[in-house]
Amino acid sequence: MRNTLNAITDELRRLKASGVARVSVSDEGLEALRRSVSALGPAPADSPPSDAAHPPPVVVLPQGNKRARWEALREQVTEDPVCRSKVRPGKKVVLGVGSLDAAIMFVGEAPGAEEEIQGEPFVGPAGQLLNKMIAGMGLSREDVYIGNIMNWRPDLPVVPGGVQVGNRPPTEKEMAHCLPYLRAQVDIVAPRLLVALGATAARGLMGHKAFGALGEVRGAWHEFQGRPLMVTYHPSYVLRNPTNRTKRLIWEDLLKVMERANLAVSEKQRGFFL
Repeated sequence: MRNTLNAITDELRRLKASGVARVSVSDEGLEALRRSVSALGPAPADSPPSDAAHPPPVVVLPQGNKRARWEALREQVTEDPVCRSKVRPGKKVVLGVGSLDAAIMFVGEAPGAEEEIQGEPFVGPAGQLLNKMIAGMGLSREDVYIGNIMNWRPDLPVVPGGVQVGNRPPTEKEMAHCLPYLRAQVDIVAPRLLVALGATAARGLMGHKAFGALGEVRGAWHEFQGRPLMVTYHPSYVLRNPTNRTKRLIWEDLLKVMERANLAVSEKQRGFFL
């Protein structure tokens, strides 16, 4: 119950940060919350570490080649007390994968159900579609670097049996804790440019820049750590709206990425989804 209330609190903070001023709650809902809080009592002594007790990590990587530095980062992420406390039994902390010499780095928001099982980003249906998008660019998954802002799956109440159904966007506080690890991955890989997949990733990388619909910022170049940042839709958006128009919107963004990365673009590629 305590985790459920924390999730509700975090979601309210996220809504406030995104500009939502009011949330309607019924009298019955308020009374249920009051009863839940009263029933909790003080937090047990063995409760997981709170975010307040663990500020965002300071990442200090050793000297050495990219692989050695990445392995040191992975060890720090997997041993992070906050990350460990957020991962349910049997699940895994997730770090990015791909070429450490990649020119292009794709960044999503957080692991989903398949990702927290395998410990690898973008391995579910959205990841399979991302692989096809990358292939359309004339590259493979092994040629690029793929990561998320978050290193764990944002929690929601579970159904009987301990299974979480659905996903929620990470809160600003959750992203603030994981962003140092993403920045370290950017430092190690040193990509020529980055691609933010979806609104949550865009807000995280752009410092929670105020925008409404993603269409206000997608298709344009921004910046992250001094590197060009392209914002586009998340592959899951195509899965929900599998039309040529939707596919073309994302493809136009990827054409700009290809050109900025000095990749060859054929006439056939320019005409995809028209």
